Amino acid sequence: MPATLKVSRGAPYARILGVGGYRPTRVVPNDEILKHIDSSDEWIRSRSGIVTRNWAGEEETVAEMSLAAAGKAVADAGIDAEQVDAVIISTVSHMKQTPAVATEIAHRLGAGTPAAFDISAACAGFGYALTVGRGLVVDGSARHVLVVGVERLSDLTDLTDRSTAFLFGDGAGAVVLGPSEVPAIGPTVWGSEGDRAETITQTVAWDRFQPGDKRPALRQEGQTVFRWAVFDMAKVAQQALDAAGITADDLDVFIPHQANMRIIDSMVKTLKLPEHVAVARDIETTGNTSAASIPLAMERMLATGQAKSGDTALLIGFGAGLVYAATVVTLP
Repeated sequence: MPATLKVSRGAPYARILGVGGYRPTRVVPNDEILKHIDSSDEWIRSRSGIVTRNWAGEEETVAEMSLAAAGKAVADAGIDAEQVDAVIISTVSHMKQTPAVATEIAHRLGAGTPAAFDISAACAGFGYALTVGRGLVVDGSARHVLVVGVERLSDLTDLTDRSTAFLFGDGAGAVVLGPSEVPAIGPTVWGSEGDRAETITQTVAWDRFQPGDKRPALRQEGQTVFRWAVFDMAKVAQQALDAAGITADDLDVFIPHQANMRIIDSMVKTLKLPEHVAVARDIETTGNTSAASIPLAMERMLATGQAKSGDTALLIGFGAGLVYAATVVTLP
């Protein structure tokens, strides 16, 4: 007869306890991008809504940006680093295959010996990591989980590619998850459509990259991605509202992945969000920071008063894979 296994029990629910962000010091206006492509500031703004973005300097590595954001999130959560039991880093721009950058961040943060690992889910990465972290808190594997979305997409940008040169930015956003007595992170609606993988991809695999070759970069089929995001992802966002048992009227805040201002505006219209819902439009000054975009936008909205503690927020990320994740949360 098989042995009966003992299982752990964690908190009834999980919630976001604190938020932190880091934006590189270098601000890059559209005029600087236009040195490399035949376009105009008006075209970039009309196509994407982007006016400026932040690019990391040599010392602003994935680890350094993550540490800066993580330190703020831990402080905002009102805990010590030693209380972090797991560290999850979502990124596609940490160039070292192994070890996971999460282990370096956990050590340098002073977290002791927590579980630490990286995930790669592109622009949906924060939602994926949030979902995994919530599960760790609820099943008792961890009491406090640090989740960081971080990117140095300037390292993967082809400045001569007119369709993508202006899109990407760098930065890190972090949250600390912990126990809750009431539901504060709703069910996640997530998935993948691998048959569309080539619509957003790296131009050359690292094992095929040779010295002297053009550096691998991100490319995308803009119109295909736009249609997918506007139509399919609006449906996913509605499914997340349904799964949480609320309607658009119950929302206070909408924080979508900051991919394109036109996508954001179209989703607001399709979801029929009421005027009282505050909408994140961080892309204007931050660009597309992939896994970092949702926590960075969340941090800015809370810092500027666009959102407040206790607000109900709909989060949705979508991108290369193609992958997506949407959930409703209570803001810390």
